[in-house]
Amino acid sequence: MISSRLARVEESATMKSSKRAKDLMSRGVDVINFTLGEPDFDTPKNIMDKTIEAMKAGETHYSPAVGLPALREAIAEKLRTENNIDTKAGNVMVTPGAKHGIFEVMMTMIDEGDEVLLLDPSWVSYDACIQMAGGKTVWVPTDPENKYQPLHDLSKYITKKTKMIVVNTPCNPTGSVFDKSHLQEIADLANDHNLFVLSDEIYEKIIYDKKHISIASMDGMADRTITINGFSKAYAMTGWRLGYLNAPASVFPSLEKIQSHSISNVTTFVQYGGLEALTGPQDTVMNMQKEFKERRSVLVDGLVKLGLKCDMPDGAFYAYPDVSEFGPGARITDRLLDEAQVAVSPGIAFGESGKNNIRISYATSVDRIKEALIRMEKVFQ
Repeated sequence: MISSRLARVEESATMKSSKRAKDLMSRGVDVINFTLGEPDFDTPKNIMDKTIEAMKAGETHYSPAVGLPALREAIAEKLRTENNIDTKAGNVMVTPGAKHGIFEVMMTMIDEGDEVLLLDPSWVSYDACIQMAGGKTVWVPTDPENKYQPLHDLSKYITKKTKMIVVNTPCNPTGSVFDKSHLQEIADLANDHNLFVLSDEIYEKIIYDKKHISIASMDGMADRTITINGFSKAYAMTGWRLGYLNAPASVFPSLEKIQSHSISNVTTFVQYGGLEALTGPQDTVMNMQKEFKERRSVLVDGLVKLGLKCDMPDGAFYAYPDVSEFGPGARITDRLLDEAQVAVSPGIAFGESGKNNIRISYATSVDRIKEALIRMEKVFQ
């Protein structure tokens, strides 16, 4: 029998959309796939070279469960200098991707019946991780008229059972970058109500005309924030499965317990690639961000010309247009694939507020984006 916890969790809608697109592609259909959040760039050569060197040098054995000391120190240094987070290597754990770090945090922090505040819309796997841990997701609306910034009064969603607030900025699926004033309000609530914050900052390097702020850098938040990050998006290392978390001393030993009893450690030689990513040249990161910015403009301008309401996202690589003039988001998702061979994700996958939206990942070339816009005219006319 399947456990009741897992039975409550649905398949990832983004993966489901991608599977359908890939099925058509396997039959020879030219599908333009905008479903997955995966940069189409190759991992930078210096990172691959250092990883190969590590393998050849025999770095193929167990590492400490929490990660290589040199990598943990490099991550801590990055968090101190770039994110203004008061931390040290002893608070850093290397994880097999940011997603697994989120899973470990939920399994460590959430008891049966605990409530977790989740901003609507949010990435699909937060809710799944909360439910697998036995918790209850409390969906909190955001402001679609203000690029889906958090609302100013979250306190009415807090109860005696509330344990945590999840923050994701830049945000998947909206591309929203939360303003300092909104983050300060969340920080104040966390301090006033003795709550923890999980801050997913995986898209922090893909940001355009705004500044990224880590909530753990705010007064009183270092001891109640678990910061999640990784290498997948910024360094085009999705398949490497390499991420990290930074947690307060009160939580860290329990996180280490889960990691040591589950995965033992992240692949050792892959960690050397992460070390090179952080300490080596950063020009490829800037070049990718510049390319994403161009793609963003081409896509959003094109969607607006097609008659869709679509904000210019401030971060990540997603557009989140409102398609309600043409039908519900789920129906439009099907029509785009069936009639235009363009694969997108339905907004409803990211929360009830997304029923009139679709998510389009512009992690593909400008030429393919332009071709997709031409095809989409069949549906949006």
